[in-house]
Amino acid sequence: MSAISRRRFIGSAAAASALPLIGAAQAQQTDWPNRQVRIIAGYPAGGQTDLFARTYGEYIRAETGQNVVVENKAGASGSVAAVEAKRAAPDGYTLMFTISTTMIMNRVLIKDIPYDAEKDFVLVSIMPAGSLPFAVAEKTGAKTLAEFIAYAKKAEKVNIGTYGAGSYAHMAVAEMNKQYGLKMEAVHYRGEAPMWTDLAGGFIDGAHGSYSAALSVLQSGRGRAVAVSRKRMSVLPDVPTFTEQGATSRIFQLTGFQCCAVPAGTPPEIIQKLSKLLVAGGRSEKVLQVMKSFGVDDTAMTFEATQKLYKEESPVWIEAVTSLGIAPS
Repeated sequence: MSAISRRRFIGSAAAASALPLIGAAQAQQTDWPNRQVRIIAGYPAGGQTDLFARTYGEYIRAETGQNVVVENKAGASGSVAAVEAKRAAPDGYTLMFTISTTMIMNRVLIKDIPYDAEKDFVLVSIMPAGSLPFAVAEKTGAKTLAEFIAYAKKAEKVNIGTYGAGSYAHMAVAEMNKQYGLKMEAVHYRGEAPMWTDLAGGFIDGAHGSYSAALSVLQSGRGRAVAVSRKRMSVLPDVPTFTEQGATSRIFQLTGFQCCAVPAGTPPEIIQKLSKLLVAGGRSEKVLQVMKSFGVDDTAMTFEATQKLYKEESPVWIEAVTSLGIAPS
């Protein structure tokens, strides 16, 4: 056998021996999932992120027959979970459920952030978190946004509760001050429960947060929803949006969200399969029931729609939170 023929033979044999390995890798991607799936939830048990993770996880389990476990890694606005998920193998067996703050705003709010949302992860599906009601205290007498603005212009001091510095609620207060020439003060709470308690007690003039947390105050009449963000809610159909009532800032049209992300490098075939599972799960009865309890009307978005929304809206979020002038912590 000549030297050239020998080299060709060896090369052909090597290529042939590699085929089973390539085929196995492709089969593993096609067969995903064929073992337990781990979901890292960036926020505590019992909250919206946790319930979305568990409900969608249960759908994945039911559809694939594979066990799904949810681990809560709360802390630092989702950063603890992000670091944990970033270290995972990009094989589709570790998913992260978190919120828009983790994927967008943290890069402004956290100094020396230990992950890069755009380089370390692929956003598989955005699950819009629903519109947030802006409720005002009974003492204001306001029934519309215009009536509350009129109240705020006459009052000596107006305090509006938010669920955290740099949050959407904080941005909304800043944008209302800017448009209407007000000096309302944003009062930042650690969580929504004490904020809504203070609104019900008349200690603050307004509060901006989730429908589920505000529900008891709205039902009692001690707080009244005068506007909602982005789009009208099926649970509050008669409450118009900020935009409908003349608020011009684009902040009031942005989509706050829960989301599912995977480590960068996860095979596209697995990402597409996971995306389809999540979209289908969003239409399931159990997921729809959970969404209704949170006043959420939109279901999980496709991978393509997710990428489009993120590209369009993340720069606006970044600009808005930067304008608040908060020193990174």
